[in-house]
Amino acid sequence: MSFSALIRSSLRTSCLATRAVSKRQTGQILFPAYNVIRHNSTEAAVDPKISSIVDQISGLTLLETADLVSLLKERLNIKDIALPSAAPAAAAAAPSVEAAPEPVEEKTMFNVKLESFEATAKPKIIKEVKALLGLNLVESKKFVESAPKVLKENITKDDAEKIKSTLEALGAKISLD
Repeated sequence: MSFSALIRSSLRTSCLATRAVSKRQTGQILFPAYNVIRHNSTEAAVDPKISSIVDQISGLTLLETADLVSLLKERLNIKDIALPSAAPAAAAAAPSVEAAPEPVEEKTMFNVKLESFEATAKPKIIKEVKALLGLNLVESKKFVESAPKVLKENITKDDAEKIKSTLEALGAKISLD
């Protein structure tokens, strides 16, 4: 059994024992704590010294067990090992000194989104949206009134900037995603 497996087992056992004691104190009937602790006693003969240590660890509370784990890691110089699901986050948090900084990729395709507009500019914006999207007047009015809404998707930066400046000049609030 590895060290981390032993600690996990003792944490689990300590939690079960603590739960068993607390339920016994409230008057609920539950298996005695020693049944929970000694569930693996039939596997093989264990050194009495090891058995004594396991009995002492299993009697610890959760906080005491956490302190024990941190003290053992410190004394035995055991590094924390990142779990596989947390590995990308850990790698991103502590980049290597030798690693060259990756160039930031500039976004090339944008979505133009109509966030809001001034009430006085509504007719002008409806006409511009009608021309921009090729909609009829009723569809353009419904589109503008349902803001925030995406006007154009996956267009180049230059085209997005042109649309943004045109509509902002009319009184609309535009965002580029």
